[in-house]
Amino acid sequence: MRVDGLAQAQQRMLERGVPQQAIDVFSHYYDQLSAGATGMIPESEVEPLTGIDRAGALTVSAHEVRAAADATVVIKLNGGLGTSMGMDRAKSLLPVRRGQSFLDIIVGQVLHVRRSLGVRLPLVLMNSFRTAGDTRDALAAHPGIEVPGLPMDFVQNLEPRLLVDDLTPVDWPADPELEWCPPGHGDLYTALQTSGMLDQLLDAGYLYATVSNSDNLGAAPDPEMMAWFAASGAPYAAEVCRRTLADVKGGHLVVRRSDGRLVLRETAQTPAEDAELASDLTRHRYFHTNNLWFDLRVLKKTLDERRGILGLPLIRNRKVVDPADPASPEVIQIETAMGAAVQVFDGATAIEVDRSRFLPVKTTNDLLLLRSDVYGVGDDFRVRATVEPPLVDLDKRYFGTIADFEARIPHVPSLAGADTFTVRGDWSFGADVVVAGDVTLDAEQVDATAAKTGDAPGRGTRVVEGARLG
Repeated sequence: MRVDGLAQAQQRMLERGVPQQAIDVFSHYYDQLSAGATGMIPESEVEPLTGIDRAGALTVSAHEVRAAADATVVIKLNGGLGTSMGMDRAKSLLPVRRGQSFLDIIVGQVLHVRRSLGVRLPLVLMNSFRTAGDTRDALAAHPGIEVPGLPMDFVQNLEPRLLVDDLTPVDWPADPELEWCPPGHGDLYTALQTSGMLDQLLDAGYLYATVSNSDNLGAAPDPEMMAWFAASGAPYAAEVCRRTLADVKGGHLVVRRSDGRLVLRETAQTPAEDAELASDLTRHRYFHTNNLWFDLRVLKKTLDERRGILGLPLIRNRKVVDPADPASPEVIQIETAMGAAVQVFDGATAIEVDRSRFLPVKTTNDLLLLRSDVYGVGDDFRVRATVEPPLVDLDKRYFGTIADFEARIPHVPSLAGADTFTVRGDWSFGADVVVAGDVTLDAEQVDATAAKTGDAPGRGTRVVEGARLG
């Protein structure tokens, strides 16, 4: 049955026009999946990461900076739809600062470096089949961002979702597009080659790539880090940050005992019995930011030698075929993580960066902070915190989706003086709200207080405006 499943999946991919190399990569992981591979990385096989460079201590010359920036390409992963926040188009098109989207700010960051150093520095997006159209339309509003002779994007490959029961491709006539998925961001390397983008960049004289997620505005193009990577001679480098209690569930780098190579271990690759050690901040001090660097020449050579299969660890991602229907069939998405390529290249390294290079927006909690006065955007389009960011916790029932969030927060409150801001229940925020110190808004508590005093309990959305809270 599972042999039939692979044949069916391969046929569908051929009919969809998926490149043969991408089909070969999918088949490689399908064989692992059907053999029962889990991709687990037990604690007994690894050591903690120690003794790495720190970005703040870099010393580079102006000549090195300019030369490296002129040989570097900025690649942004732009395949996400923001479905966890109820979106149905590229998350990068969501307004985040004064009507500017993630994409608008990224374009501004790239153009600033170009103009200040007089370098080419192309911006290239890896889109998915679901984000390419809208993103290309949005880029038309920035006519100066393109580099002559280079496309501005390439499209991630796609693969069939597989039924959990027998690993055959799922059929979902109600929405056939839900039968397909991207193969995780580890497809970056395959898609660079199958799209022709890798050869085009090398032919145009580019040597290095700096890669990050489009929803992480902290990962601005950094010319000094470009010079560091060029001078390091490393084929690959990962940016890591010091872990805090907020980072215990994220991926982190470890050192494999058998050969001393750096390895990325995601939460899903950690055995349950090792969870406590894996989350120990004194043992594993760094988390992986998903910002990375690689030498384009080494990548091409390695892909050619391995016939397009880098051999990244398998990630077995279990979902339902229709996110809007929890009762729909369970499926498996075969995925890999791009950061796992750290184990592929001889001499791969890591560098510790400041927390300011890690500002991802994964929830509406993050979005509220980014839109607030906690952050500012400079003339260089870099996003910087003006104060220590507070902890924000909005009630997912009423603020979890973008539509609900924007309906209830048409005016962003001031959070610069806040330490924590917790909202429970249905609240709406008007103009001139200031949050200071530790603030909790709890609708149930308000109702209980009203009942004790004989007042009628509140109903519907509670409105806060023109108030100082805390």
